[in-house]
Formats: sequence, structure tokens, C-alpha cells
Amino acid sequence: MFFGFLLLVFNGVQEGIEADQTDGKPAVEAGSSSALNAMLAKVYVAYTGGFIFFVLFLGFLEAVGVPDQAIGILFVIFTLGMYAAIGIASRTSKSDDFYVAGRNVPPIFNGMATAADWMSGASFVGMAGTLYALGYDGLAYIIGWTGGYVLVSTVIAPYLRRFGSFTLPEFIASRYQGTMQLPRGKVVELSGVSRFLATIVLLSCSFTYLTAQVYSTGVIVSRFIGIQFEVAVFSGLIGVLFCSLLGGMRAVTYTQVAQYVILIIAYTVPAICMSTTQDDGFNKNNPVQFLAYGGTLQQITLREKELVLLGLASEVTPYLEPKWRRVDFFALSFCLMVGTASLPHVLMRYFTTPSVRSARRSVTWSLGFILVLYMTAPAYAAFAKLEVYTNVIGTPLSVLPQWIFTYGKIGLTTVCGKAVTSVNEAVEACAQATGDDYLLKLKDLKISKDAMVIATPEIAGLPYTIAGLVSAGGLAASLSTADGLLLAISNALSHDIYFRLIDNKASIQKRLMISRVLLVVIALISAGTAASRPADILSMVAWAFSLAASGNFPALCLGIWWRRANAQGAIAGQICGWGLTLAYLLGTRYGG
Repeated sequence: MFFGFLLLVFNGVQEGIEADQTDGKPAVEAGSSSALNAMLAKVYVAYTGGFIFFVLFLGFLEAVGVPDQAIGILFVIFTLGMYAAIGIASRTSKSDDFYVAGRNVPPIFNGMATAADWMSGASFVGMAGTLYALGYDGLAYIIGWTGGYVLVSTVIAPYLRRFGSFTLPEFIASRYQGTMQLPRGKVVELSGVSRFLATIVLLSCSFTYLTAQVYSTGVIVSRFIGIQFEVAVFSGLIGVLFCSLLGGMRAVTYTQVAQYVILIIAYTVPAICMSTTQDDGFNKNNPVQFLAYGGTLQQITLREKELVLLGLASEVTPYLEPKWRRVDFFALSFCLMVGTASLPHVLMRYFTTPSVRSARRSVTWSLGFILVLYMTAPAYAAFAKLEVYTNVIGTPLSVLPQWIFTYGKIGLTTVCGKAVTSVNEAVEACAQATGDDYLLKLKDLKISKDAMVIATPEIAGLPYTIAGLVSAGGLAASLSTADGLLLAISNALSHDIYFRLIDNKASIQKRLMISRVLLVVIALISAGTAASRPADILSMVAWAFSLAASGNFPALCLGIWWRRANAQGAIAGQICGWGLTLAYLLGTRYGG
């Protein structure tokens, strides 16, 4: 909330300065109109009403006995079908529409699209799980990700929009001009080198991020349709390709607005439902308790002490952490802030607004829409932890809840170190088990961070329709980000590599065809990578942020704010920053 207030103040001051420079005349909003705003508002209000009616209808089907799996399938099919329909309706053959949505997206809708683009599987699926596992330390992710939008608004987005480029590498190449003399008299254009390096950085961070989104899509689809994870990964790409293949940025923008509507409903409704069932001694049956859950945290602390006394948990780690933990906290926050201000698929969203002022306002709208989810994520973690500590830990293996076995089938929960699918398997997994007398200990149950949000409605005993709603929201979050990432990658390859460096005489039709072919190829490669389960979602996303921050931010920020920044320095910075970060990540992950 503080960051949002900061941006409102900054925007007011900045617009006052602009008004003084133009003798009080408002900036011209080319291509934007109140008629477009009104039309989009009517369309999305009707869409929201239709989705709410659909959810209520599925609730009725559940009440009359329709199987749970059928409800899950209906959720997935309906949402994927809607996204595909919007993608088909927004198809285009114009380069401006395909690359930058015609530069006429109103700020509020661009803010919703950016929020959906931003709130990926890491935010929707992984954030609450990270807070569940890490507690206070997990807040570094929220602070870093939201604080990054202050950097985007103040030092990056408006100036990129003023430049008017199609892609991030195009800005880098145009900013850093010059030549370098090589041995034997050969001259190298440094703008081409900086463009190529910027594209490499874009590919590395965007592909890593894309793999995380496809992975989360596979988790959700495999859970709620009941198909194998590897098959679910590839099937989830159908909706992505329909959205981005035909209409490019234009289709992706309006699909992402629709996806934001679904994901924010899906995230807040279960939290409100759980709030009405909580009794922490202060806020009994309070539907807005998800914004004030201090009593729940107190209950968790008391329950932890009980588990220790009963011998079901070890001593709780004291809250006073060493100083180096604080350094880690602030270092992670800073890294994520800089990474946020460097991600190509986020920054390219501000190329679509009518003006610089609209770009600045879009950032504020984006942060406002994002805050709704981030203020709810800690409540998810708190409610889920209290339910697990109270109703699962300390129970006999014979009465373990069904959700443990359901998520064990897809490897997201383990009992005594094994993914179990039945009581017999749980008894067998616990070497100390003596039939029904063995009580589950805290160390025996492991829940994947990637399962926490989609499992929480079942953990809390809510109707299956609510669980299906969460799956639809998680799918929307993953697909919206995957759309933007795919487009960022294919546009960079087709526009910055093929058109600018290989064939600068290629027609628009040929460039769009190449971009669409690349979309399919990259989607298939990312699905194959995700199917191998390379890491958990949040780890892959952290990699993407690190690579983007080290490779893009210095060249971007100094290119805007320092006149003496030159091509040689930018190229050296790109190579050293990105190269060292990649070596560090590979070394710590795979090199011991």
C-alpha cells in the first residue's frame, strides 16, 4: 500500500510538471477515447457477470451430485474456450496491432493486463506456499515484486514509451550506437552487438520464466482433469497458442484482462470463505478477516507449542534471526525489485499505451490490481497452516484426510518421505508405524509450495466448486504470463534477430509468419523442459529475475539517465553481469 501511495504522489507531481511545460494544456492521448473505455467496460462487466453465473451453476451441479472431476473439467474447458475465443476475435495482420496492440490500450485496462501478465504461477500458485514454508522471510518476495513497480514507474516505463520501440532489444540497439575497429580493418556495428546480447538476455530470462508457467499449468490441469502431468503440460499450451498466435499483443492484451477477472475472483473468494469459518477469539465469522488475521497467527503459535509438548514437533526456531539473515532478506528484495524493472514481457506492456502519461498511470493501476492478490496471499498461508496443525498433525494414519492422497498422486505431498496414495501406503512409508496407533508428526508431512493454494480449499473442507474455481484462477495466472512471455520471445527473434540482423527487407507478412512459427516452436520446447520438472516454480522464477536484472537493468537505467553511457560499457556490462549470474546459478544448482 505504501508503494501504491508513493506512485500516486509521484504521478501527481510529474503531471504537474508536464502541465507547467505545456502551459496547462493536457497531453494529447492519441488513439484513445472515452468511447473505447466505455465499450471495454461494458464488455468486461458482462463477461464478469457471465463468469459468476457459471460458477454458481457449477455449485448447483455439485449440490445435485455431479462428480467432482466433471466440475473440474468444465472449469478448465470453459476458461480455455473463452481465452481461445478472445484470441480468435482479436486476430490481426497489422504489425502495430501484433507487436504493440495498436498503442491505444487505455491505462486502466493496460493495468489489468499487466497485473495478469505479472501475477504468474509463481504469484498465484507459489506465493502462499512460500509464505507457508518460510513465514516472515517469504515477505521478501512480496516487497521486492511490488517495490519493483516504483522503479518501473519512475525510471523506466515512461521513457521507453516515449522512445516508441517495438521491443526491449530495439531500444538497447538504438540507444547504444557506434563502431569498433577490429584487426585486419574489419569494422563492427556495436548497435548490432548490443541488440544481439539484449536478445540473448531476453531469451534466457523469458524462457526460464515461461517454463515455470507451463509447469504450473501442468500441475493444475493434471490435478483437476486427472490426466498425466506430462500430458497436461502439453495440453495446457493449446489455450496459450490460440491467444497469442493469431492476434499477437492485441489478442494477448484483451485476453489478459479477462484472465485477471477470473484469477482475482478465484483468489479472493476462497480466502473470504475461510475467513467466515475462522474463530480466533477476536474476529469470529468475519468475512474480511483475510485482511486482519493476527488472531490466526497467535493460534498457530499456541498450536506449535502444543505440538512440541506432545512430542509431535521439534522445538520451534526462535524468531530472532542473525544479522546475516536480514542481509539476505534485503538483498533478495533488492534483486527482485531490479528484476521486476527489467523483465521484457512486463516492460513491453507499456509500449501499448497511447502516451507517456498513460504509461505512467498504467503502472499505478498495475500495482493497485496486484496488491489485491498480494494482500491476500499471507492469509492463505496462515489459514492453511492452522488447518494442517489443528486437523492433520497428531491424527492417526488411518484417518488422514483424502487431499493428502489426492496430491500424493501427482507428487505434491509426501508422508514420511514418500508420495502416498492410500492409508496402507502411508503406514508402510512410516517405518515406526504400529498400525492405527501411530500419530502423524510435523516432520512426517511435506506439502509442496506449488500445491498450497490449489489444495487450501480442500484442506479447509470447502465445496469442490471453490477448489475448481481456484484451479481456473491458477490456470488464468499461468496462461496470462505464458502468453506475454511467448510473445516477447517470438517478437524479439523475428523482429530483432531476423528482421534487423538477417533480412531487413522482409515484408510484414513474412515477419508475422516467422513470429507465429517461432511461437509454436518455443511453446513446444518449453513444454518439453517443464515436463522434466527442473525445479519448483518459485526457484525458476527467481532465476528469471536474476538474469533479467543482471543483463538488462544497468544498460536500461544508465541508457535513460546517463548521457555518457556508451556502447562499449553497455556491452561489457551485459556480458559480465549476465555471464557471472548464469555461472553462479548453474554452479549452485548443478555444480555443488
